[in-house]
Amino acid sequence: MRVGDVIRGYRIVSEPTNSGGGRCVWAFAQRHGRDYFIKRFLDPKRPKEGSTASVRSVRLRLEACEEFERRHRTIMRLLRPDAVGGGNLVLALDFFHDGTTYYKVTERIHSVRTPPPRALTPPRKAVLLRTLGLSVGLLHGIGVVHGDLKPGNVLVGRSGAGAYHTAKLIDFDDAYVSGRPPAPDDIAGDLVYGAPEWHRYVRGDADVRPEWLTTRTDVFSLGLMTHHYLTGALPGFGDRYASPADALNDGAELRIDERLSAPMRGLLAAMTARSPDARPDTGAFLAVLRDPATCEVRAPCLTSPGSRVRINRPTKERQP
Repeated sequence: MRVGDVIRGYRIVSEPTNSGGGRCVWAFAQRHGRDYFIKRFLDPKRPKEGSTASVRSVRLRLEACEEFERRHRTIMRLLRPDAVGGGNLVLALDFFHDGTTYYKVTERIHSVRTPPPRALTPPRKAVLLRTLGLSVGLLHGIGVVHGDLKPGNVLVGRSGAGAYHTAKLIDFDDAYVSGRPPAPDDIAGDLVYGAPEWHRYVRGDADVRPEWLTTRTDVFSLGLMTHHYLTGALPGFGDRYASPADALNDGAELRIDERLSAPMRGLLAAMTARSPDARPDTGAFLAVLRDPATCEVRAPCLTSPGSRVRINRPTKERQP
C-alpha cells in the first residue's frame, strides 16, 4: 500500500503508517470525492492462487481467514452506521480482501487534540465522558464487547471554538460477542487498560473461562480511562506492577485519586474491581455523570499547622 495506489476504488492519499496500528498499516484515502480511513491487516493472509504449500497448510490458513471474516462481518452486522444513537461510533463502511490481504474502510474523522483535564470545567468533562459512555453503552446493549478500550481509540471532536468536546469511539477490529472472545492466541487488547480476567485469559490461565470475558471487561477499561480523563493519570498501582490489572491479580489495591468527588471515587472503585461481577454497567456510569459536580477535581493546596484548608471550586457552567 503506497501513496497513489488504488485499492478497490480507494486512492491512497497519505503515506501509510503503522503508528498506533498494532497488526495493521493505515492511511487516508479518497473515493468519489469523499475522504476515508483505510486499514490494511498484516494478518491473516489468504493463500496465493497456485500456492505450492501443502494441502493441510492451505486448509489451515483458509480456516483462519474464514474465522477472521466471520468475526468481522458479525460485528459489522450488529453495529450498523445507521443505528439509532450510533453517531459517535466510527463504524466500518467496507471490508474486503484484495489478493491475499484484508482491508477495512471507515469514514475519515477530523478530530482535535484531547484537552488536558485542567483545561475543562466539570460540565465539559461530564459531556466528554457521557458521549463516551453512551457509545460504550450502545455496544453493550447489543451484547458486543469493544475489546480494546483506551484513549488511543477515542477521537475527540469539537464543532466550534465554544462548543463542548465529544468523544467518538473507533477501532472495532477486536470486538466480539460478550462471553465469546477469540482464542487466547488471537485475542487483542491493551496491556495497560486490560481487565484482570483478560490478562489471565491471554496468559493461558486455565481457571479463566471464555464466558468470563463479557461487557464488564470493557467497564474496567472505561473506569481507568475516566480516571485518566479527569486527573491526567491512571489510578495508583505501585512500581512493582506493569498495569492496574497485574496489581489486582496479585492482591494489591488501586489508589483512586483523593481529589475526586466522593461519588466519582466510589464509581471508579467499583468499575475497577477485580471481579467482573462487582462492576456496575454503563447505565450506572451515566447516572453518576448526570450531575457535572461529580467531575470536579479539588485543587491541591499546602497548609500550615492550624490553617484552614481552602478548596478552589471550578466555575459553574451549564451543559448544552
